[in-house]
Amino acid sequence: MTSILILNGPNLNLLGKRQPHIYGSTTLKDIEDASKALALDKSVTLSFEQSNSEGELIDFIHKARNTQDGIILNAGAYTHTSIALMDAISSAEIPTIELHLSNVHAREEFRHTSYIAKVAVGVICGFGAYGYLMAIDAMLNHLQNHD
Repeated sequence: MTSILILNGPNLNLLGKRQPHIYGSTTLKDIEDASKALALDKSVTLSFEQSNSEGELIDFIHKARNTQDGIILNAGAYTHTSIALMDAISSAEIPTIELHLSNVHAREEFRHTSYIAKVAVGVICGFGAYGYLMAIDAMLNHLQNHD
């Protein structure tokens, strides 16, 4: 069975409360519940992790190397700053999709740079919580077509 890690970075534990005008009112638990429902329909195993710590996110990526077929990563602000996360993804050699709730290209200039995109198989942004479901489908498509 295909297994995917959905990894969420800093401040995503506050979804639904933090800047709902940008990130919406959907909570991280709501996203996990919707993702689990889709996974059940698609016969996929999902694992969920969230951390505000860059080092812990790197540890999750390293652990995924031997246990996951793909990673969906919403690295939050670390997307724009973390060469270490980029290197972890490269080292793990697991297909990774970069994900953002907001359209980062319609926001502040510093958000237009992504270290994660350089090593990701694709990027999904701007679709809110639905982006997670899109990312699951995109990852499954990628895994089926790149075996």
